[in-house]
This record gives sequence, C-alpha cells and structure tokens, in this order.
Amino acid sequence: MKSSRDKMLRRAQRVRTKLRKVAEGRPRLSVARSHKNISAQIIDDEKGITLASASTLEKDVLGSAKTGGDAAAATLVGKTLAERAKEAGVEDVVFDRGGYMFHGRVKALADAAREGGLKF
Repeated sequence: MKSSRDKMLRRAQRVRTKLRKVAEGRPRLSVARSHKNISAQIIDDEKGITLASASTLEKDVLGSAKTGGDAAAATLVGKTLAERAKEAGVEDVVFDRGGYMFHGRVKALADAAREGGLKF
C-alpha cells in the first residue's frame, strides 16, 4: 500500500505533466503547503531559476496575522507574490497546485494572486 505522501507526489507529478503541455514557455506558479505555513514561488523551468517567491515564514509577509496556516495568510502570500512578480516582469503564469486540491488555502492564494495582477 502506498503512503499518503507517495500518493500526493504522484498527483503532483500528474499535474506538472499536464502543465508542461499547456505552458507554452510561461513560468510556473508553484504552491507548497504545510499545516502551519504556505509558500509559493514562480519558477522558470526552461532556465531552472526562481523568479519570485513569498512565504508565511517571512516576517514582512505575515505581518500581524495570527497564524501562517489559514486562508488569510494565504491571501497575504498571494498578494505579495503578485507584487514581486510584477517587479520581476512576470504577468502570465501557469498555476501548479501540486498534489493539493484547489480549495481552501490554495484557492485563496490563487485568487489573491489574480487580484494582484497575475494572469492564469
């Protein structure tokens, strides 16, 4: 029997395989989630570099939020990431939800990034 971690990694790989087919050279907005924190980064897979990133582990991102593991914190990360992406000259991305379902904190981060000006 496969562990839940193995199953999640398999789902994440399946999502990334589909993204490569539709990316057309756009960078990938990748989300990593834990129970206490959430982070996201914009990755240029062709060059293998990170263009922008944001996380609840950064004190300037989290600010006065109560915790890093809720939807409000994910919204802050999404807005911060969108601002940093604009500074780096990135507007169009493909959203890589990894092995996570698109609801809750992942959806809050994506909606905030869209409000911040990212297109996906």
